Amino acid sequence: MIHRSKQYLIDDLSIQESWRLFKIMSEIVDGFENLSEIGPAVSMFGSARVKPEEPLYEKTVELSKALSEAGYSIITGGGPGLMEAGNKGAFENGGESIGLHIHLPMEQHNNPYMNIKSEFRYFFIRKLMFIKYALAYVALPGGYGTLDELSEALVLIQTHRIKPFPIVLFGTEFWGGLVDWFKTQLVTNEFCHEDDLDLFIVTDDVEEVVNHIKKHVII
Repeated sequence: MIHRSKQYLIDDLSIQESWRLFKIMSEIVDGFENLSEIGPAVSMFGSARVKPEEPLYEKTVELSKALSEAGYSIITGGGPGLMEAGNKGAFENGGESIGLHIHLPMEQHNNPYMNIKSEFRYFFIRKLMFIKYALAYVALPGGYGTLDELSEALVLIQTHRIKPFPIVLFGTEFWGGLVDWFKTQLVTNEFCHEDDLDLFIVTDDVEEVVNHIKKHVII
């Protein structure tokens, strides 16, 4: 027999879990409603810690503007740093600039360069929106969050859970060591196939990024 106080605790936890489920469902519905009518989009990921005066910030603005001019909407995490740069290029070009803002205790505040914004508390729902509404990914230099979003896309394409789409690692110096590790560790030890390295390209060239995406995503 369960002690009465223990039963109350179980009931309380059950209620909390039920409310959490409703919050998750509500967040998914809100995301679908906010993003359902956006145009063909490219998701851009990168560090929140890059300052506007840094060359990488300006390069990201240039890349975002070029993608916007090519007819693509831009989706970022809606925060500062390279997310801000990604939104800024599209916004100042008159294009569609979308931010998927996550509530965090540090780093995250909204940038002012968005004309569509969606708020999230759950990372996995936010990642769902990035995947669902993007026709291509551009991974800029960043930390664990950027690696998480990149890995999500790679594994979903590798396992045929979603249709393949272009993935660009922007910044050869930053990404080169990781790609070398893929080759010397993952491929050499047969943890993935050599063909899996064809799921992405690595470049520093804005024009190459745009042409690569246009080649695979016709709008």
